[in-house]
Amino acid sequence: MSPTALVAIEQYFPVEQRIIEDDLAYRILPLGMRSLVWLMRFNLFRTWMIRVTRNDTPGLWGGMLCRKRYIDEKLIESVNKVNAVVNLGAGFDTRAYRLALSNMPVWEVDQPENIKSKQTRLCKLFGAVPSHVRLVPIDFDREELGPVLASYGYSEDRRTFFIWEAVTQYLTETGIRATFDFLAKAEHGSLLVFTYIRKDFLDGRVMYGWENIYKKYVRDKIWLFGMNPEEWPVFLEGYGWQVVEHVGYEELAEWYIRPSGRELASTPVERIIYAEKV
Repeated sequence: MSPTALVAIEQYFPVEQRIIEDDLAYRILPLGMRSLVWLMRFNLFRTWMIRVTRNDTPGLWGGMLCRKRYIDEKLIESVNKVNAVVNLGAGFDTRAYRLALSNMPVWEVDQPENIKSKQTRLCKLFGAVPSHVRLVPIDFDREELGPVLASYGYSEDRRTFFIWEAVTQYLTETGIRATFDFLAKAEHGSLLVFTYIRKDFLDGRVMYGWENIYKKYVRDKIWLFGMNPEEWPVFLEGYGWQVVEHVGYEELAEWYIRPSGRELASTPVERIIYAEKV
């Protein structure tokens, strides 16, 4: 839920300075996290939080906001090209509820504990899970995505917009390939946007100022998968996908942060790919 909390904090900035707009981010969070976010309405606390994050993990704050803005824009651009959305590792993401998707079926897939917690919050907000959304619990490393989604009414003949945000690094290569085995069966013209971690960071060859993250997430085997940027086109072609856009967060910062007038760094550790099924 931390990325959604960060988006919620963003709403306390003046409109002209916001990287992303999300009027549901605060309300969808559980009470404990909402209490922390509420404190960030005060400029002193907000400035302190951003400074602490910048010192601990340079570019994390700006990078998260930029990737969310980018995925929002790609999804909005694609609503007339697809007839379904599948969000793999949805967490507390709010796209299905704040963007113009009410007439399109959305499957939100995540670990069972995350799905249960989100279902509770959605029922508090809306009285029930909105009818166009299916919440799908799964363990990506141990269950097959296709059969699980099919059991919740998803059909592979739907032209689908797939979102896979901040998930790949947590999976084994077996889990990654199993997911792409499923994506290889996607309908022609389906779209996929996903983030990944650079392999040179995961291997410990280049730190990019993220030594603290490396100690916490890589050394302790929480982040497991990364890839070199130049390897993705061939990898994706093997599953019937082609790269439409492959973007570093430095570029996203130029698009989204610079116009806001904010001084927020981004990070080269994570990148984002937008691809189409051919």
